[in-house]
Amino acid sequence: MKIKNICCIGAGYVGGPTMAVIAEKCKDIIINVVDVNEERIKKWNSDHLDELPIYEPGLDEIIKNCRDKNLYFSNLIEEKIAQADMVFISVNTPTKKKGLGAGKASNLKWVEECARQVAKFSNGHTIIVEKSTLPVRTAEVIKSILDEAKNSGKRNDFTSKTFDVLSNPEFLSEGSAINDLVNPDRVLIGGDNPEAIESLAAIYKYWVPEEKILRTNIWSSELAKLTANAFLAQRISSINSISALCEATGADVREVSRAIGSDSRIGTKFLDSGPGFGGSCFKKDILNLVYLADFFGLPEVATFWESVVKLNTWHQNRISQLITKNLFGTLSNKKIIILGFAFKANTNDTRESAAIQICKDLLEEGAYLVIHDPKVSPRQIETDLKKAIFQTNQIEDKSNNIRESNWSFANNLSSIFKDADAVVVLTEWDIYKSINWNDVSNLMRHPAWIFDTRSIIQGIDVKESGLNFWQIGDGLI
Repeated sequence: MKIKNICCIGAGYVGGPTMAVIAEKCKDIIINVVDVNEERIKKWNSDHLDELPIYEPGLDEIIKNCRDKNLYFSNLIEEKIAQADMVFISVNTPTKKKGLGAGKASNLKWVEECARQVAKFSNGHTIIVEKSTLPVRTAEVIKSILDEAKNSGKRNDFTSKTFDVLSNPEFLSEGSAINDLVNPDRVLIGGDNPEAIESLAAIYKYWVPEEKILRTNIWSSELAKLTANAFLAQRISSINSISALCEATGADVREVSRAIGSDSRIGTKFLDSGPGFGGSCFKKDILNLVYLADFFGLPEVATFWESVVKLNTWHQNRISQLITKNLFGTLSNKKIIILGFAFKANTNDTRESAAIQICKDLLEEGAYLVIHDPKVSPRQIETDLKKAIFQTNQIEDKSNNIRESNWSFANNLSSIFKDADAVVVLTEWDIYKSINWNDVSNLMRHPAWIFDTRSIIQGIDVKESGLNFWQIGDGLI
């Protein structure tokens, strides 16, 4: 089956970039990205490419070249499903907050809703592709809905409808998503019908070598995605645990990472110590594995993977406690500059960002935070911290304690360091690597501290400026 028309339900961090790259590589395929969020679609269609809802290097250029040619964004969900040969489901699957599996299992509400929409509005034969990160055997849920709809007899046109369900998980690293899509390590396609699998494989063959397209059964594909994210998160928690040990023993975690990374059996990737893993997938997918292991009677497996999440939380709390300790045990009304709020550089995504918990801890201690991030909006920070931005003309009045446990947003770095007690680097944006620490030192209130959780600052420059310096995993400082 040659695919001529694709509909992607979900215009978020996966759906938007993925469909953009497919549109760029497959000029003969019409691609419609649909979403219930009208504001998000409006931003995708904006003439100002810096207003796109997602920031990824290179994405704006692809949108400029493909939009309104063979790539379209709209809220016309029913209409575009009806036109499609293939429907990608790329919606959010957050962790359940209540009910069975609360705190661990994924909430499949939107996936189920998508399946019902496809069952109702599709025509002829439609291939449904799971693009969202889903727990194992979610395809069974989708198939059940499609089969029930097809056989219900409530609408005569159901007799002409047939479906195939495929799993095609994304393996994107935010901040380098476009490159990951253009030059993937692998493309994984799981399914029961070889013809449907080859229909999707044929799309990827426009630019991906055949040897990189892996075909599996659908359950292996779903589990492979969860497992890949769990393994990567485990490496981050592992090296962060060693960073704490390095600080206690006089070792340097960067030297340890270089030494173990040179072992070909281990490799160098995901061995950079930082403030803890974030993003939309790592924590959620590990907790899914924990839930599955418990469900299938494997408590030891569940405990192992749950410890990865617990260590990540401990590590974030360790950093905020360390900051408090070095500032004489109290942060009440002290001004702390937060450099970076996104969970990593080159993205505006803050989901599960380590900055959220660390900032909450500092606010709880009474700090006044000034937060800067070149891509994250103040509105998003308000949502994440669950605390409104602080706005007052008395912001620099040191005799006024209303700054305590509040935060404000800085649009640039020009004057934010005045009278600050500490600077905390939480995201590895390049702009923070070129800060003149002599100038900063002249503005701060001494004794002042610089806390580098990303290992992007030259410690010697900071020390020579008269500032105290802490860098993650360095026991020699």
